[in-house]
Amino acid sequence: MAILSFCFCCSKLPSNPKLHNLHLSPQTDQATSLVSLKSAEFSRNGFISLSESISRASFLALLSASLFFASDPALAFKGGGPYGAGVTRGQDLTGKDFSGKTLIKQDFKTSILRQANFKGAKLLGASFFDADLTGADLSDADLRGADFSLANVTKVNLSNANLEGALTTGNTSFKGSVIQGADFTDVPLREDQREYLCKFADGVNTVTGNATRETLLCE
Repeated sequence: MAILSFCFCCSKLPSNPKLHNLHLSPQTDQATSLVSLKSAEFSRNGFISLSESISRASFLALLSASLFFASDPALAFKGGGPYGAGVTRGQDLTGKDFSGKTLIKQDFKTSILRQANFKGAKLLGASFFDADLTGADLSDADLRGADFSLANVTKVNLSNANLEGALTTGNTSFKGSVIQGADFTDVPLREDQREYLCKFADGVNTVTGNATRETLLCE
């Protein structure tokens, strides 16, 4: 303290050329250096403490957010859709059994669903965008508003399925599929696909009571 007081007083003295040549003793130089080191150490420790405090605060905030989302199922990530606990988008689900399940608005985009079983499943608004459904069983399924854009629906069993309002834009192909009793009401098929399906369209949907040929607007 005496040294600091001395330095403070010196700063208040009028300029004196003789003071510029003043040499402090070795003891004074050592004490001054010690004070400087202590100040630097204090600043460094203070910065580290501040960084640690910020890190702890960030961690606690992240933990709290995680607990919040986990405690509220409506906000937690559900995977493939609101009714599906597992991730079904972009997956290889070959031969998977979804029969009778409620999969409303389920996301199957770009998934491989070859020989998958969707018999009697509720798939309203589900997305099969660019999915491979080759050989899948969609018989008796509720597919109203489902998206089959760019999907491969080759050799699929669609007997008695309800596709009312489903999307089939792009290169959607139904080649070799079974459509007896399927309801294609308001499905925007390409003309070539419509003509192809009309060649063997038959039956009446047991749920809607609509004839397949009529829903396809076959001549």
